[in-house]
Amino acid sequence: MDFSLQHNYLNRRHCIVLAANLAGIGISSGVAAATAQPGRTAHTLLVLGDSLSAEYGLRRGTGWVALLAQKLQAEKIRAQVVNASISGDTSSGGRTRLPALLAQHQPTLVVIELGANDALRGLPLDLTRDNLLAMTQMAQQSGARVVLLGMQVPPNYGRDYTQRFARMYADLAKTTQAALVPFFLKGIADAPDSLAWFQADRIHPLEKAHPRMLANVWPTLKKGLQ
Repeated sequence: MDFSLQHNYLNRRHCIVLAANLAGIGISSGVAAATAQPGRTAHTLLVLGDSLSAEYGLRRGTGWVALLAQKLQAEKIRAQVVNASISGDTSSGGRTRLPALLAQHQPTLVVIELGANDALRGLPLDLTRDNLLAMTQMAQQSGARVVLLGMQVPPNYGRDYTQRFARMYADLAKTTQAALVPFFLKGIADAPDSLAWFQADRIHPLEKAHPRMLANVWPTLKKGLQ
């Protein structure tokens, strides 16, 4: 999906080509720990996402998840951030991986940033919704709070699909009482100069966009840590 297409949309054929490229992107995952003071870690944040959270095309340590770890340290919040994001991942992949991640890390807060690749691959919207619902409930049943990062798709998918996709995250948040960031790429993909915020593939935000991405997420995350 070309997230920079708020003002310059791709045709559907180009989206399919981009989807194939995105699916071939390698894995980037790991653990970024931020502890502001000695003693037992008060929170463990698990980020379950795709290439937008896996630092694709960026210098290590410059993506929004790494910036989050730095932010927690600066705010003197005792927390560990586990980045379990995989480039190219879908909601089905996240649903499959989540049980083991919950068991291993026992997070107090789970951030779910998935769904965009489902749309790229033309997967049924009901499948994406069911997977996101299952992941949210699974995390909540483990005792974790959940933050859903909402996404949007270009209108070349059709107005009905575009509206239903965007509304899906809000509906899930309401149903499950999960916290919601309405649009993860707000101020980036919908900016007047949106092309200036993306890498050459026009899918992945540049390094300079990641502080904005964190700024979109931080107020909601901070509430979840209180």
